[in-house]
Amino acid sequence: PLLFFLCTGNITAQQISPYIEVGNSQGSLEKSEAAVTKALESFGFEILGRYHPENNQTLKVIAFSRKDLQNITLQVEDRGLLAATLKVGLKADGPETEISYINPEYLFQAYLRNAYDTHQTGLKKIETDVEKALSPLGQINKGFGGSMTAEELREYHYKLMMPYFTDPVELRDFTSFEEAVSTIENNLDSKKGNTELVYSLKSDDKKVAVFGIACLDEEKGEKQFLPVIGEKHLAAMPYEIIVQGNSAT
Repeated sequence: PLLFFLCTGNITAQQISPYIEVGNSQGSLEKSEAAVTKALESFGFEILGRYHPENNQTLKVIAFSRKDLQNITLQVEDRGLLAATLKVGLKADGPETEISYINPEYLFQAYLRNAYDTHQTGLKKIETDVEKALSPLGQINKGFGGSMTAEELREYHYKLMMPYFTDPVELRDFTSFEEAVSTIENNLDSKKGNTELVYSLKSDDKKVAVFGIACLDEEKGEKQFLPVIGEKHLAAMPYEIIVQGNSAT
């Protein structure tokens, strides 16, 4: 009986997909972008930034957030603010535009891990509001891109020898939070490395900042790696750097 319980428990554990396909909207990329923006703002979300991945005019990412989400994620000390920004991907195909978005629950479980349980009520409200805002724009509204359980996401790594969430890539240590932020901002202003700022979130009180960065280098940027992960998954963009204290990762 115990073995049966464990097996059925594993089978029935809720599977969470990384992306939600809303469906195809009739009309141009610009028309769909306006519809998405209006829908999100009607539920109190703020558009933080938008850009064309790969500099491809048929692709668009809209980054958005909300104050309650920022307040929750700022309470999670280990890079929680990375989970404060959600994204919609738009892919124009002739007279239609495919709309998808990163699944909030997938992101929250993977980035906030056990802290998800502490803030579950508030996070579920955000997940529900994103769904309510975007689902009327399409007829599919199903997950894609694979699936994992919450438990698996909290311990996720891509494959053997690949890093866990708790093993971030360390970019540089600075003498202070202020120096780290100003250095990154100045480099982005000068488009160093063919990069551009898509959005930023910053808390001076908590000394944490996130930068969403377009990687537009022809040889090393999105034109090279986005087709590998799949342009259908463009809601994973843009690339992000987080500063906590005096360290950038």
